[in-house]
Amino acid sequence: MDYRPNKKTMSIQVPTMAEMMASGESPEVLFWVGCAGSFDERAQKVTKAFVKIMHAANVKFAILGTEESCTGDPAKRAGNEFLFQMQAMANIATLNAYEVKKIVTACPHCFNTLKNEYPALGGSYEVVHHTSFINELLANGRLAISGGAFKGKKITYHDSCYLGRANGVYEAPRELIQKLDAELVEMKRCRTNGLCCGAGGAQMFKEAEKGTKEVNIERIEDALETKAEIVAAACPFCMTMMRDGVKNKEQEDNVQVLDIAELIAKAEDL
Repeated sequence: MDYRPNKKTMSIQVPTMAEMMASGESPEVLFWVGCAGSFDERAQKVTKAFVKIMHAANVKFAILGTEESCTGDPAKRAGNEFLFQMQAMANIATLNAYEVKKIVTACPHCFNTLKNEYPALGGSYEVVHHTSFINELLANGRLAISGGAFKGKKITYHDSCYLGRANGVYEAPRELIQKLDAELVEMKRCRTNGLCCGAGGAQMFKEAEKGTKEVNIERIEDALETKAEIVAAACPFCMTMMRDGVKNKEQEDNVQVLDIAELIAKAEDL
């Protein structure tokens, strides 16, 4: 069965694990879409971009579809360990039933939870963030980047807390940006000294506490200081907070906030 994009209709077909197993096939990797990638309108564009990249690289992949549930990260960070374990164990039962070995996800929160929290509950998998996975495809010659679409543009990269400080993934996103022939300009607070966007720890889902400035406003000020035309992100939470920061500063006409996958897909006109 051919699941590649249909050039005439521009539709994207992605098989579920159930469909693939029913046809006697098994995927190279399971794409964990995540709640944001499934339901948030902006994050859905990132999901589509990453799917196009995997199709271009001829990656045999599948998703869980309606069998995928929240990893439980927001519940755990908000202090509800019981709800987290309920969600996690249900997901683990599904993943183990399909004998999943390798998972790729575009969400650092899902990445961190699947990689570091699930093994203690019986779910041990090779978990890769989409920036590292795209880098693997390039290193193996399965994908090539021309990068001309961004030649000469200034791009700054915001380090996601769960991708950077929590898991040490700093180089993969930056290497991808540099392959675009763009100028990577670092914020004054980056890498191990990066500043949180303000959404982690379940802060995304609660009202702001008293203070003089929102964290995302502080962070977007760091980004604007670089004079970059594009703020690159690798997390749907960060994407939301940085976009809100750009709107707050009324810089929407001058600064774009894009996921790394969107940059790569646009560079290759996928």
